[in-house]
Amino acid sequence: MVDDREGLAELVPKLARLTAVFNSGRFYARAAELSHTTLERPSLTILGILEAAGEPRRIGEIAASMQVEDPHVTRHVQKLEKKQLVKRVVDPDDRRARLVAITPAGAAIATRYRGVVMAWLSDAIGSWEQHDRKEILRLVTRLVDDVLGHLAQLEDGPSPFDLPDIAGTPADSSR
Repeated sequence: MVDDREGLAELVPKLARLTAVFNSGRFYARAAELSHTTLERPSLTILGILEAAGEPRRIGEIAASMQVEDPHVTRHVQKLEKKQLVKRVVDPDDRRARLVAITPAGAAIATRYRGVVMAWLSDAIGSWEQHDRKEILRLVTRLVDDVLGHLAQLEDGPSPFDLPDIAGTPADSSR
C-alpha cells in the first residue's frame, strides 16, 4: 500500500471545496432560477433521483439515496403529488406496496435543472482536451468506488455512503 498522505492532504480540501459549492444554497437557487422551477431543494432532489433511476422507487430507497428519514421524503412526495410531478403506482413485486413514479411534467423539471448544471460544468472544463475529460471521469469514478468500497469494509457491511450514482448508472468497473 502506498502512503501518500501529503498528496491526500492537498486533495481532500479541494474535494471538500467542490462539494461545498455543489451543495450551497446559492448554487441551487441560481440553477433553479435558470431552470424555471420554484421547487424546494429536497423536492427537486427526489425528482432527480426518480429521473436518474428510470423507474419507480420506494420511499425508503429515495430516503436512503438522500440520507434522510422516510417521513422527510413522504412529506415532499405528497407536495410533488399535489403538483402532479410524481404519482404513486402499485409495486409489481408486492401489490400491497406503492412506489413513487415521476410524471412527464416532473421529468421535464428534473431534465431542465440537470441541463443547467451540466452546462455549467461543461463550460468550466470546455477548454480541456477530450482525453483529459475522459481521464477525470475515469479517475473520479474510481476514487468514489474505491472510497465507498473501503468504507463498507470498515463497517463490515453495506456502507451508509453507498449511494446510487446521480446519473442512475451502475458503477463503472473498468479502470
